[in-house]
Amino acid sequence: MPVIPSELVRSGAVPSALELQRKLLASEPLLADTKTHLIEVVDVLKSYGEVLDAYSKNLIYQAEDQFLVPFPVFKYLNGDKSIAKIWRHLCHDRINFEYAEYCMKSMLWHGTGGMDAYLDSDQFLNNCALIIARKRRDPLLGILHPVFPQFLAELIRSAATTHALGQFWRVMSDLFIDLASAEADGRVSSIAELVDFIKLGLVAAAANPISYGVQIDGNHYWILPPEAGLTFLGDVAVPYVEAVFLRGTPFLGTVSFNAQAQQISPDQAKFCYGALYADPLPSMGAGIPPSLLMQDMYRHLPLRLEQLYEGRTRGAGDVRVKICSSFQKAMFCVTNAAIAGTFPHGLAGADAAEIAADGAYANAWAQRLCQGRTDCLAA
Repeated sequence: MPVIPSELVRSGAVPSALELQRKLLASEPLLADTKTHLIEVVDVLKSYGEVLDAYSKNLIYQAEDQFLVPFPVFKYLNGDKSIAKIWRHLCHDRINFEYAEYCMKSMLWHGTGGMDAYLDSDQFLNNCALIIARKRRDPLLGILHPVFPQFLAELIRSAATTHALGQFWRVMSDLFIDLASAEADGRVSSIAELVDFIKLGLVAAAANPISYGVQIDGNHYWILPPEAGLTFLGDVAVPYVEAVFLRGTPFLGTVSFNAQAQQISPDQAKFCYGALYADPLPSMGAGIPPSLLMQDMYRHLPLRLEQLYEGRTRGAGDVRVKICSSFQKAMFCVTNAAIAGTFPHGLAGADAAEIAADGAYANAWAQRLCQGRTDCLAA
């Protein structure tokens, strides 16, 4: 967790929990509304949207075409096994799909929301049993299952989370690319309008169904069936924010994994290693998974943002750290939009109880956010 000097909080450079709560209830953006911030957030989200397009396609490919493949050595190639593709992959001229898997594993491990509850249900386990009975014709899987009876079910949980995250990122990729177009043609000209644009996009997709099935020997098997009632916002988007923006996972080399050192809480709910808490400075250091994302976004950086970074200290020498800093500001905006779109009564409460419920919701978020890197929110 970052330690922000108390004098910065007193000076107003870092907002207090009360100030964050006030802004949320007043529909004011958490990020200072400046032209520079607008360029940073729009352009970094545009590059992120292009990266998410690749992430989404690969995750869905893995979940559908590499399902329970014992040795998925070609899982990052999206079915293209040409010599040129393999050579570029070996030379690291590629998107870092490992980061997408890191986010998926964080969601699976933290396990919050309706999808996690469904993955432990009897219906899911029954579906797994049908799939495993069919897949046990594979010699290796046939040996593994009797020895480790929970292993294949856990792999199917992983595949389900992989596909759900791919569906989520498909929506977010399109939303961020649309945001860049809206800013370019003047429909979005402030941080407030940017947050509202993202909020409307999230609300529009909120009820999108999340389902997933696989084909095995010409037969279709549901893993996340439509009757499970899983939806985009409540069952994937909110758990994603919880797992990746807030909790995250401790990075190797930054804290001691020795239990006796007690640097990592045994309570996952108290983890604070997510994007909103991260220090951008270790970017590109060993053991820092988001470095893979920073490199991917660097490959797709809009010229306008690249020129902005060139005019700052050290120019391109620390460009990935600068991207990480801009990305953190963008994720505060996305979180801001998600909160605005999920108030219990939409800030339109008609009686004291509804107003109090919205206030309590804003306060709960403010208490969590004020522990993050809110020093990035100032102008």
